Amino acid sequence: MDLIRSFWRKHRKKILVTTTCLGSGYLLYKLYNAHTRSLADLERELADERHNDEIIKTQMKAHFENIQMIADVTTLPHALRRLSSRIAEEIHVSSVMETLSKGKGTLVPSEKLHLWNELKILSFTRMVLSLWSVTMLSLYIRVQVNVLGRHLYIDTARGLTTSHLLEELDQIDREEEKKFLTSADYLATIGMPSLISAMKRAVKEVLKGKQLKDVLTTRTLEETVIRILDVFMSKGSPHHWVDYLMMAQDTTMSPRDTTTSVLSSDDVAVSKLHQLINETREVLTSTEFTNVAEISLKSCTLALVEEMEKQTGLAAGMQLAKLLPQIEKTIPEISAVPDENRFLQLIRDLPEVQLFFTLLYSNMPLQFTKLPN
Repeated sequence: MDLIRSFWRKHRKKILVTTTCLGSGYLLYKLYNAHTRSLADLERELADERHNDEIIKTQMKAHFENIQMIADVTTLPHALRRLSSRIAEEIHVSSVMETLSKGKGTLVPSEKLHLWNELKILSFTRMVLSLWSVTMLSLYIRVQVNVLGRHLYIDTARGLTTSHLLEELDQIDREEEKKFLTSADYLATIGMPSLISAMKRAVKEVLKGKQLKDVLTTRTLEETVIRILDVFMSKGSPHHWVDYLMMAQDTTMSPRDTTTSVLSSDDVAVSKLHQLINETREVLTSTEFTNVAEISLKSCTLALVEEMEKQTGLAAGMQLAKLLPQIEKTIPEISAVPDENRFLQLIRDLPEVQLFFTLLYSNMPLQFTKLPN
């Protein structure tokens, strides 16, 4: 016992230091072990999140590609067919040409002049109207697809499909997507009469000083078409032309009372469609879309006059009266089916158009960079 006390007195400091070190070491080991487990748990959580993100991206991509296919294969071709037939029905160029042809030798000069002037207005109206309608309709449908695709991404990211209304909500989405996309027929049905009237006024204003014997070249024809488009777009209230493409904001479609915690399927459907339509209108009335539309229209105008130049020798000059039948021959190319339509391909390939829709799909809310003029 005395030996132990003597050993303790002699080595007490060393023993205390050693014990403290051992205790501290054990504590540090426990802390390190806990930290390592926390890091491992965090890595597993991050891996799970990355996996979930990949699932979300895959689902979004698949759904969006399906909507793109509907637009490219069904919506746009159908809308173009309706558009082309409606323009032909409403603007009776062929009947005027037939009257002129049958009236040779029987029409008095004043009647012939009147018919030729009417043919001039109708031909230019039909040509510029077709050019504007096809360009704007293709851009409008792409806006629809991208707005809808962005909603699909947000809904998926928010875990909408984990709701107990999974099957019902999925059915609502499909129905509302179809309603939203088929609204592209609005231009060819509801919007067409007032669009024709507005375009005809612009054509009359620009052509009022041009005589049938005046000679037009490639450049003067291009300038004339651009001028008609400028007059048409600038007349009326700002963005008045949007009302030709889509229905006006309708108060009857306002979302119902959402103060309650439970929404019926009808409430969800009305709210979703209302939101899609409002966001589409917001895009169409943006400065960025106006810039893209102007660039597209100018590019298509240049392509149109170049096509007419190849077919008619327009570069050397041609009397306006002789140009009118050539205009009629060129118009079907403007509204050709997408696979054979060089104007639609031209619009799709424009860098400004590609940038615009990339930004539109990837940003929420809308925040676009300034596009070059």
